[in-house]
Amino acid sequence: MTEALQSTEGGNIPTDVFGEVFGERVFDTLTVRPKRTVPTNTTSRGQQQVEGQITLESLQPKPDILTTTPAAVPAAGVAAEGQAPAVIVTAPQPNATQPSNVTQPAPTTVNAPQQAPTTPAPVEEEAQAFDREEVMKAINDAGLLTYDVRSVRISNYLHSLFALSHLFSQSRIYPGAYNEVVTNIVAMIHDYIVSLKDDEKYDELAAKVMQFKLNTQIFDVFGESVDNNAIHDLFSATDTDLDRQFRQAETKLGSEGIGNKYGNQYEEEDNPNGYKIDVILFAADSECISALNNYAKDHFHSMNDTYRRRTTSLSAQFQKKYNSIVSDGDTVSEHNFTLPETITCEHSANGRVYSNHLFVDDSGTARIELNSWEEGVLDEEAAQAGFVCWLRNPPRKSWSLSIPYEKDGDIKPAYPDFLVIRKDDIGDYVIDILEPHDPSRTDNLGKAKGFAEYARQNPGVGRIQLIRMGKDSAGRNRFKRLDMSKGAVRDKVKQAINDEELGHVFDTDGFFM
Repeated sequence: MTEALQSTEGGNIPTDVFGEVFGERVFDTLTVRPKRTVPTNTTSRGQQQVEGQITLESLQPKPDILTTTPAAVPAAGVAAEGQAPAVIVTAPQPNATQPSNVTQPAPTTVNAPQQAPTTPAPVEEEAQAFDREEVMKAINDAGLLTYDVRSVRISNYLHSLFALSHLFSQSRIYPGAYNEVVTNIVAMIHDYIVSLKDDEKYDELAAKVMQFKLNTQIFDVFGESVDNNAIHDLFSATDTDLDRQFRQAETKLGSEGIGNKYGNQYEEEDNPNGYKIDVILFAADSECISALNNYAKDHFHSMNDTYRRRTTSLSAQFQKKYNSIVSDGDTVSEHNFTLPETITCEHSANGRVYSNHLFVDDSGTARIELNSWEEGVLDEEAAQAGFVCWLRNPPRKSWSLSIPYEKDGDIKPAYPDFLVIRKDDIGDYVIDILEPHDPSRTDNLGKAKGFAEYARQNPGVGRIQLIRMGKDSAGRNRFKRLDMSKGAVRDKVKQAINDEELGHVFDTDGFFM
């Protein structure tokens, strides 16, 4: 099914459909620390060298060996007519010619098979001129956000706030995190009690704590109800009954011992049960619980926003726990975008061989299958000054960069196709996010708005572009780009209410490279 889509539609436009082969599946392991960095006999699309095939080596003048006319061989990085595009490993130079040290001998004849030559192996020394570990560190230190999108929230903010404050305290990111939360909640209880006493309502409510009602049901020996759920008023002033209510109040306050911590500060010697009544009254007031939950939500986000970037230095165990806590707190949760040293991806026998991908195998290359739009955009990027490397951003991986967007009232995750890493004029790494996308899809406007909001929240990102095919002034089909990192573009995208208006923004603000 995937092949059918890609052959009819996906051959010319991007597709997010990923097939799964039943039976035995093969995965490739890619890393930023390849054991060997200079591959040999690597040809475009992974083709093996065949007898009689022309390569760069055959163009070098050798004594007593006949060579073919160099003009018959495409320059490195340029495919022969009718052939698949060559593997792009570095930014190609315009009007590439033969190296100056290659002498062009007179044409001679060689007994080689009558077939168009395949593209020669890339010159790996240039492609390996960047430090993969240094690039990965720059990405991880950039503080870019990625988002976990859940269909439902599985926890509450009070629970998440306690968990986050525990983690920050234990990891020493913010040693006083937990004590700060406890102090704030204890203060909320105390302020409420003070307000009750000021309004002269405390004594009346405290008396009601000692007089509680139980909804009981009386059964006969056969299990039949005999009093139709009658309400029975039970009066008690025993410590056991008070402790039961106190435990219930503690549960509503997060089961973190808040009541006892309140008692440590405000217990009175002549009224040892007074602090328990205070806690019970606070937990029984719906407005107090609502205020507590609002505090928990606001403080959870505030604390996470303040200390989120410091979590990149945590151990893997702490980072895993942190991600779990943040995910539980919200339907859409923010996380730091960080890359591991090693990833796995499903093996693609038909993929193009790249040596400028950030993650590679031990030969220094990665075989990755892209559709024609994706290949074209990537080739344009590799031709630009400052280009360093790129990263395929697959969907739904634990490390993938995800951007939330809205479609039909639901929040969904988007996984932009590429991260492109380049150097700016002063030599710093810049991270760009690129998404070639078919304009006929129903998610275009939602993704454009999602990307615009992501660009607003992540000023450290370079370009963040939605890309589609368009015609230039000469009528040629080329890739037209809309860059959400530009404030004027973001404003227009946010105001667009349908795909037609988004198309107009492409017309006015889109550009060709």
